[in-house]
Amino acid sequence: MLDSRAVAAGLDGSRESLAAAEWAAREAQRRALPLRLVHGWIWQAHDMPAPADLEAQKQWTRDMLAGAEQHLRARHPGLTITTEELSGAASEALADHAEHAEMLVLGSSGHGAVAGFVLGSVGLRVLARAKGPVVMVRANEQSAAEHDRDEVVVGVQDLADPAGQLLDFAFATAAARGATLRAVHAWRLRPVYGYGESAEEMSAGGTEGVPAQKERALSQALEPWRKKYPQVNVEQTVDLAYPSGVVLDAAPRAGLVVVGRRMRRLHLGMRLGAVAHAVLHHAAAPVAVVPHA
Repeated sequence: MLDSRAVAAGLDGSRESLAAAEWAAREAQRRALPLRLVHGWIWQAHDMPAPADLEAQKQWTRDMLAGAEQHLRARHPGLTITTEELSGAASEALADHAEHAEMLVLGSSGHGAVAGFVLGSVGLRVLARAKGPVVMVRANEQSAAEHDRDEVVVGVQDLADPAGQLLDFAFATAAARGATLRAVHAWRLRPVYGYGESAEEMSAGGTEGVPAQKERALSQALEPWRKKYPQVNVEQTVDLAYPSGVVLDAAPRAGLVVVGRRMRRLHLGMRLGAVAHAVLHHAAAPVAVVPHA
């Protein structure tokens, strides 16, 4: 029986997946949760050197998981660590596993902003299908421990009906880190011809104007989580911009960026929303994608 309160990390033996496992170990430790190391990749000859023989491949997997477990136990004494080999297609197995974990942490094989990591990869399919939070970590300075206390940035799009799963994850993460939570929201003027309607919208609500209205609406949307997590210091950013732009503007100060993904099935399969896609491409900090209704 899987412990649904475990932090899971996907390993493939790469430098990036080891960085993800290290990030996951720190997150598990600060949340007082166990860490589960999982391997869910089906190796192909063009991916990276791997034994062609099935039994040799299984032995390589066991050795890789055991090596990572030993390394993390030495770095994080007292942390409960288990390992598991997943069966089935890689993306499906990992996505299914995310549903039975506190979060699933994966490493990005991209360089800099992304360099081909997201599009067409196992990671993209996991992000698009998983029913639990998935965190992407790159092996660079922004994933190092010294950044863990930096701000947790969360994008809030729908102020009238904020995503509970998204805000629960963001506030809980900030509370565990002792970090400031920065909630960001972007608003845009309605498309108009001429200046009349824009001027009217800017001055809507008397002398207060739209920006102040949006600030107040964001504060009201966050109020239930402020009460639930009174120890979390909350900052707000509201800007006239594209949603992805306002999140990315805050990302350089972030130890973690949290964005949402609506769980909806399209005729052509499942995909990420525009904001999540842009942030994954351009944010250097680890990015958590949290599915919600």
